[in-house]
Amino acid sequence: MQAFLDRASTMYYEGYPIISDEEFDLLASKHNYNKVGYTVTDAVSHTYQMYSLQKCFDIDKAPLDINDCILTPKLDGAAVSLLYVNGSLRLALTRGDGIQGRDITDKMKTLVPSEIIDTRLIQITGEVVAPSSIPNSRNFAAGSLGLKGEEGLVEFQTRPLVFVAYDATPELSQVYSSALRRLEFHGFNTVDRFDTRNYPTDGLVYRLSDNLKYLRLGHTSKHPRGAFALKEQAQGVATTLIDVVWQLGKSGVVSPVAILDPIDIGGATVSRATLHNIEYIRDLNLEIGCRVEVIRSGEIIPRIVRRIEK
Repeated sequence: MQAFLDRASTMYYEGYPIISDEEFDLLASKHNYNKVGYTVTDAVSHTYQMYSLQKCFDIDKAPLDINDCILTPKLDGAAVSLLYVNGSLRLALTRGDGIQGRDITDKMKTLVPSEIIDTRLIQITGEVVAPSSIPNSRNFAAGSLGLKGEEGLVEFQTRPLVFVAYDATPELSQVYSSALRRLEFHGFNTVDRFDTRNYPTDGLVYRLSDNLKYLRLGHTSKHPRGAFALKEQAQGVATTLIDVVWQLGKSGVVSPVAILDPIDIGGATVSRATLHNIEYIRDLNLEIGCRVEVIRSGEIIPRIVRRIEK
């Protein structure tokens, strides 16, 4: 399962996910998988590490006092860092593994201010997002950052993409909301005031309002201790795997389909589920007659996410 989730993580950050966010979160939780990002071959180091957010699925078990936090939407796009030196944009990178990313400075110059009124060395982080009206808008945004060459840059400039800032290092103010106002002053869209109604989100972010306290708490190797993301996790339903059949898809690819003891999920009777490929079956250690947990990905496509051990 480690190898499958590594591949799923890489494909997600490159903009071509092979499973849904709900499936990934559920599988990662079941198998204690916490690797974030992916290793890029043409890597450039971020000046300051880009951390992921700790996920929380029950607000009653929040790792922070939410009364001390500012609440903002969690945009579902492609994370980017921007490095300003003496007020000029010098480097823009994809998130990558948080330590290194891919140079996308030429593209980001078309989305963000080329100059800011601050001569310090500042790394600004945020999300490149595409409108929800575009199918698979997160993939569209991430894939756009991967366009190559002059033709790719020209294509990028025609796409309806927006950069929304949510942080800066070093901190621009002792209070997080004031730091966001500084970013707004420099010409950025900010996550607390950006109209997300037409853009994809995948949860809520709780961050300490007091930046000094946020800094004092520090980070784990992966996450800041002063912020977390509240997400909804799809609840699976248990059933029995009766059989596996192979079917030819529209693209000409033959893939396995699980035949299930019929169950009700969200008011729909489910008797078949996607299994992706043989590696997925092996990683989940599936056998005819075993008990499995099934979710409806995006409330539409049924998928098996784990084997239930007796």
